[in-house]
Amino acid sequence: MRIAIANDMPLAVEALRRALAAEPEYQLIWVAANGEEAVSRCRDDLPDLLLMDMLMPGMDGVEATRRIMHDTPCAILIVTSDVERNMSRVFDAMGAGALDVVAAPSLGPQQVLDAAAVRRKIHNIAWMIGHKTSRSVKPTPLRSTDNRGKRLVAIGASAGGPASLVELLRQMPADFPASIVLVQHVDEVFAAGMAQWLASESHMPVRLAREGEVLQPASVLLAGTNNHLYLAPEGRLVYRREPADQVYRPSIDVFFESVASHWRGEAIGVLLTGMGRDGARGLKLMRERGFHTIAQDQASSAVYGMPKAAVALDAATEVLPLDRIAARLIERLG
Repeated sequence: MRIAIANDMPLAVEALRRALAAEPEYQLIWVAANGEEAVSRCRDDLPDLLLMDMLMPGMDGVEATRRIMHDTPCAILIVTSDVERNMSRVFDAMGAGALDVVAAPSLGPQQVLDAAAVRRKIHNIAWMIGHKTSRSVKPTPLRSTDNRGKRLVAIGASAGGPASLVELLRQMPADFPASIVLVQHVDEVFAAGMAQWLASESHMPVRLAREGEVLQPASVLLAGTNNHLYLAPEGRLVYRREPADQVYRPSIDVFFESVASHWRGEAIGVLLTGMGRDGARGLKLMRERGFHTIAQDQASSAVYGMPKAAVALDAATEVLPLDRIAARLIERLG
């Protein structure tokens, strides 16, 4: 796997070099000292994965991510320190198309990069860009639950998702008569900050989904751990480790499939921008069980991977631009 680094700190670059050197299949092809140089180097020699710092002199990581995804798209992993102070920038970068984020310390003589965490993120992204598939949960027969008559919107997103979710939630009314559950590919370290950020942009309350809770209308819940969010047969949300070999954590497919298996009220599945195929199979199952399904169109997607896979499977009842999805949800459920 051909990997590049954009980082202006020599200690950080050296720590990342060592982390990559531990895996023979990882090849470091170049290092850029700022965002502008990274954009230029991507034009000349496109890597499979770019490890992007957020704070660099001149062009920062957000703008560099935006330009790279527009001109020469590739997988981007944000590697940054002081995450809490830079949380808004992290989500800006993910909205521009970065796949994931890993926290790194402000490296000094006594500080050590968590190389295992970096390699784990790289491993997961390698699966994503290779369109590898993992075994997921098998749907169980429909059973009676206590959610008859209730309404649910299940939304999945990955690369480019934060910006798309903000745009969608801004258009939803405070009294929307359905529960909204979001499964975004984001590490649990950043999930609480993302929920707060989305809440600041939404007319409805947004928070992390809690173990064992029952869905309520006019609320937005975000999957909040590295385990999979799952709708249990009795209608409660639970977190579960299985399927352990599912590379996407939390997995959109796992949640969509549990909705198809156990939700007896009205539901709509929505698959937004993202790299890979997660969510396409689950959206297909939701459609087969009679639920309305929507995929974001190519023109409005930062990364047209997951929605494209859903369209190829005939999993989407409708394919819509992002700015029309909220209106369609309101029309069908409002």
